[in-house]
Amino acid sequence: MSQLRTRQNVYKLGSAWADPILWYARGVQKLKERPLADRTSWTFYGGIHGIFRALWDFYGITDPNEPGPSQADTDTFIDQCQHQSFFFLPWHRGYLMAIETLIRSEIEALGGPHESWALPYWNYFGDGQNALPPEFRSPDWPDGTGDNPLFVEQRWGPMGGAQPFDIGSRTNLDPMGDPVFTGPGGGVSTGFGGPATGFNWQGGSSGGLEMNPHNIVHGLVGGGSPTDTFSDGSPLPGLMSTPTAAALDPIFYLHHCNIDRLWQSWNVFPAGKPSAAPTDWQNPNNLDWLQGPARSGERRFVMPKPDGSEWVYTPTEMQKIDALGYEYDDLTPGAAVQGMDMAARRAVLGIAAAARGGPAVAASSSEMMGASDKGLALSGSGATRTTVRTDAAVRGRVSNSLAGRAATAPDRVFLNLENITGLYDAVIFEVYVGLAADADDATRQAHLAGNVSLFGVRQASDMAGRHSGGGINATLEITGIVDKLHLAGNFNVDELSVEIVPMDEIPEAAQIRIGRISLYRQFE
Repeated sequence: MSQLRTRQNVYKLGSAWADPILWYARGVQKLKERPLADRTSWTFYGGIHGIFRALWDFYGITDPNEPGPSQADTDTFIDQCQHQSFFFLPWHRGYLMAIETLIRSEIEALGGPHESWALPYWNYFGDGQNALPPEFRSPDWPDGTGDNPLFVEQRWGPMGGAQPFDIGSRTNLDPMGDPVFTGPGGGVSTGFGGPATGFNWQGGSSGGLEMNPHNIVHGLVGGGSPTDTFSDGSPLPGLMSTPTAAALDPIFYLHHCNIDRLWQSWNVFPAGKPSAAPTDWQNPNNLDWLQGPARSGERRFVMPKPDGSEWVYTPTEMQKIDALGYEYDDLTPGAAVQGMDMAARRAVLGIAAAARGGPAVAASSSEMMGASDKGLALSGSGATRTTVRTDAAVRGRVSNSLAGRAATAPDRVFLNLENITGLYDAVIFEVYVGLAADADDATRQAHLAGNVSLFGVRQASDMAGRHSGGGINATLEITGIVDKLHLAGNFNVDELSVEIVPMDEIPEAAQIRIGRISLYRQFE
């Protein structure tokens, strides 16, 4: 086998505009010269992930008079990205392989080092790496001439420029501690890799890594336009903020290389994960995942080769990166993350029964503990508060579990924001649980359930879409918060408060609405 190509950290290439990123830019430039209908163009590849011509035309990325892909190519290739699905990781791995191969062919045509070239990755969790890489910030090439193909104007989020951003204030690497790839879903854990689905282009519940950090980073880079709106008054997203334009931004592929790296890290790092069962930290082994949605007669995963012919792949083929011809220079997830196993996480949460059990596993049993009486509209910049009424009997079973009075491992508790709909993908908000309105900052932090990005909400809210406008769901584990409430004697209440705080003002025209807020317990 030939030597593996190494995907390197863009911040550790030795200097700005080092060869790997310079050749990336030259390859991207060549692809951008081709028309949308060309299978090997930059815009065609962007459309494979998702296409929104009205937005593309408005931003001047495509011309309104420019023909789109043929109907046959649309049916085969376009709008293919897998989200809210256990296919999210393998589909995107193949997508990265395809664009990498295409750019490598352009590097070869330009006389560059095509045999060794590989996509770099952006590890925004690395020390001093939480700003957009410098090669993407300027409209100029390193010699000062304009038309840098890595620069796009539509990056309006706090990570879209040169200013460092405290990424830990909005996201984390907690999913790396989940030993289960596919959780049961249905109100409880979706696992590290996502819930079992068929071909799923929009709508539903994200897996742990997809929701956090994947979705969050998309919104933090793209943000939303400070001035322009759609004809309906809803704000325009930055390219990275919406699946229907994200792959037009060259930083997309460096972001997804990092997500792919984290999947590889989850599989192998650290070696010999303590207390791991044989089925922990493994990819699914059922045929529905291994053979992809084509197994049940749905769309194949297929990409154009540099010569325009089709490359069809399955998740089975995406599992071993060495067999695919590449490796990463470092599999450490982030500067301060050591990949705790689930037993260690539970010990950190202070759950008394954790020491008795082995590593937590995804249980198939779940029970609703409560739900809100009505939906919730989000707008403005201030906090929105509501309550969720809980069932006393179910609450008691959770308390018994957390107190160590049950024969099994402790329950896990999840908060669900169900059927979130709206017209603006760039929204990010914090969710707090069990918090008094006058709580101080330290108390607020202890009650933070997590951040939610609405990446993909607009297409998932389309009544004519594949999910009939059902929107997206956000599932947040709140076991630690519930345990704190239990230990403090504040859990035995009929209503649990939920507070939502947006990162930026949400315009009313965004029409963001949560259909229902629910609580579930997951137990063995």
